[in-house]
Amino acid sequence: MTPVTGRKRTTIHIVLPAFNEGRNIGRLLDRIAGTMEEAGLRYRIILVDDGSTDDTVETAGRFRGEAPLEIVCHEQNQGLGATLRDGLVHALKNADDNDIIITMDADETHAPGLILHMSRKIREGHDVVIASRFRPGARVYGVPLTRRFLSLAACWVLRLAFPLSNIRDFTCGYRAYRGGALKIAVEHYGSRLVDADGFQCMVDILLKLHKLHMIIGEVPVILRYDLKQGKSKMRVAATVRGTFSVLFRRRLGLP
Repeated sequence: MTPVTGRKRTTIHIVLPAFNEGRNIGRLLDRIAGTMEEAGLRYRIILVDDGSTDDTVETAGRFRGEAPLEIVCHEQNQGLGATLRDGLVHALKNADDNDIIITMDADETHAPGLILHMSRKIREGHDVVIASRFRPGARVYGVPLTRRFLSLAACWVLRLAFPLSNIRDFTCGYRAYRGGALKIAVEHYGSRLVDADGFQCMVDILLKLHKLHMIIGEVPVILRYDLKQGKSKMRVAATVRGTFSVLFRRRLGLP
């Protein structure tokens, strides 16, 4: 049998939205590079700095010679929605249909080792894979009780409003997307794919992708808030209001 030649290797594009993560970003980049290189995977890291006022960019910049790192900077803070959108757009500029785009938090709460499992699920046929806190085997460490209650309540409200049997975690930002699926979504929605502000943008993206009949799956995640340095950037009240606004609009089919 003649061997197949010229086959292009899959690239994993890792998008990291960041705001004032100088105390976390160095360790995270080191862990990502170690995970990917140990597995022999081709990858690039896209750090989108959302107007940080600490040393996030300077700390990350030290890794440019050690890892395939690209840094995109916002001069002023624009919020998670705009930061995630710019990271996805930047990733898609050089992504093939069979490439994999990962989004994860830059505060070291998401373990890079799960990228391998999520990428395997994409190669098995999924368009989107969510690192879920609500699947058997998931663990959450260091999250305050009130925050855990709000996450669980939001999960149940969303599952009641959108009873999708294969989705339990609508809000976790640790996800894998097939490049071709994300391109289809951008072609359909354009800039509206990520037009929600704040953390509620994760819900909005997921509901839009489901409407396009994407194949969505989940894997259990081990969430390590006990490793995070610094305060959470989430404004709980604003996020709750924004999430209900997204839910209302999508339920009624509004733009």
